Amino acid sequence: MLLFLPLAYATAGDAADGLLNGLSIETLQRWTLVYLGLSALAFIVVWLVGYLRRPG
Repeated sequence: MLLFLPLAYATAGDAADGLLNGLSIETLQRWTLVYLGLSALAFIVVWLVGYLRRPG
């Protein structure tokens, strides 16, 4: 007989107990958004530089 094993969290607070080094879920979410914003900005800059440098 198989036991019920949840493979996902219902809320962000459910993951808070399993974080490393005493991090809070709010800090992790904030830095994730910062990382995603910076990587999106870098993608746009690379795309624009490539577009502007292409031969006419």
